[in-house]
Amino acid sequence: MSQYTLDYLDQLESEAIHIFREVAGQFEKPALLFSGGKDSITLVHLALKAFRPGKLPFPLVHIDTGHNFDEALSFRDQLVTEIGERLIVRKVEDTIRVRQLTEPKGKLASRNALQTYTLLDTIEEFGFDACIGGARRDEEKARAKERIFSVRDEFGQWDPKLQRPELWNTYNGRISKGENVRVFPISNWTELDVWNYIRRENIALPSIYFAHEREVLEYGGQLIATSAFINLDEEDKVSVKKVRYRTVGDMTCTAAVESNAVTIDDIIREITATRTSERGETRIDDRTSEAAMEDRKKNGYF
Repeated sequence: MSQYTLDYLDQLESEAIHIFREVAGQFEKPALLFSGGKDSITLVHLALKAFRPGKLPFPLVHIDTGHNFDEALSFRDQLVTEIGERLIVRKVEDTIRVRQLTEPKGKLASRNALQTYTLLDTIEEFGFDACIGGARRDEEKARAKERIFSVRDEFGQWDPKLQRPELWNTYNGRISKGENVRVFPISNWTELDVWNYIRRENIALPSIYFAHEREVLEYGGQLIATSAFINLDEEDKVSVKKVRYRTVGDMTCTAAVESNAVTIDDIIREITATRTSERGETRIDDRTSEAAMEDRKKNGYF
């Protein structure tokens, strides 16, 4: 009698599916935050494995800053249509108007910080008690402090000193009224794990992840796609380069990397050779201070 042994991707997949089912079992109104990026696409794939042939027990939610890449938005809408699930979209520009927030100014005027207000308003609007996201511990040091079930208080704030122990895959989702939990099913995955899983499962992705020619601004040692959201000066150096994106956030806070990788195997070889994390290399908003990410998370950022 042959014995089947799980490989490491099977183990990661099994853990993630277990976490999804724990969310469905422990919470009344969960939601899956979905942006059209590779990590959230992987989450949707895992969720379908966890709950098909039934419907997902939660909607997909996108907090739209208005500064997204067209490729990511188009893929988001295409995927939602294919799987026949509910998508809730809430726009940061609406929050800016209703709350009378100050729009950021400057060359790279990012709304990244303002999306926290929209997220917290959306959680309150629908009464979500758990929000599932694609954060991974290898992305950034503040995210390495998270648990898989990460509790937020009634104000949406996160205290890294009040994290619950998670032993033997036991997750404590008990919360008080007004609190909610952020859940990270792929927290134990690395960027390379995600790409190996995408290859194995043949998961479709937006074209932005593969090498393509794009007009970019060379600024601060990074390559930033030109767009209506970038305020160019006469002395700015703009050129067309062959690039791809390791992570996809706003056009105002996400840099491209020069690349010739046009297949998933090419990308895996690039990632294997690099010594810089995807956020460390490409996320401009993480460079504002040493504790930029942690400060945003304490205020309610995902």
